[in-house]
Amino acid sequence: MPLPAAVLKSRIRNEFEMCQRELKHHLSISDPTLSAFPVMINVTLMRVPGPDWEEGKVVHRFVHRMAIIVGEEYPIEKPIVKWLTPIFHPNIMPPGDGGYVCTKLLENWDFSSNLVTFIKGIESLLENPNPKNPFGNDTCTRAAAYFNRNRYLPPTVMDQSDRRIRIVGNLNG
Repeated sequence: MPLPAAVLKSRIRNEFEMCQRELKHHLSISDPTLSAFPVMINVTLMRVPGPDWEEGKVVHRFVHRMAIIVGEEYPIEKPIVKWLTPIFHPNIMPPGDGGYVCTKLLENWDFSSNLVTFIKGIESLLENPNPKNPFGNDTCTRAAAYFNRNRYLPPTVMDQSDRRIRIVGNLNG
């Protein structure tokens, strides 16, 4: 049984605001008034390393986009997630292959699940591909084979939230 419309809208607003407060990413919502469902939440993950394949080798991407589609049965029904940027990952299909995301967070979605936890889980999945549980499409199985042989070692991303100028060294000379 779905939530009453007013309760559902309040929950989505609260989760969206929580995402904006707690996450460093850019989020936008297709219909801020939540007047009609489904609603699409566009997420641009910033400064999160994730693998891509270019010129025969794995490279690191630091900006990723996905769309989270929330229906009127939310949170009882899990959202639909579509990946929108290039990726080489066993658990995330590239956009040309459907853009589906395979994660336990979606498989185990229940009423207590929320968008903040889900997005944080995607951050972790990007940095830690699971080659033992790939999607069955060509790109994902190639990524799984690659990551079964080669561990993904994402670069460390420095936190730049404190951008004050620092003087290093002796001030007298």
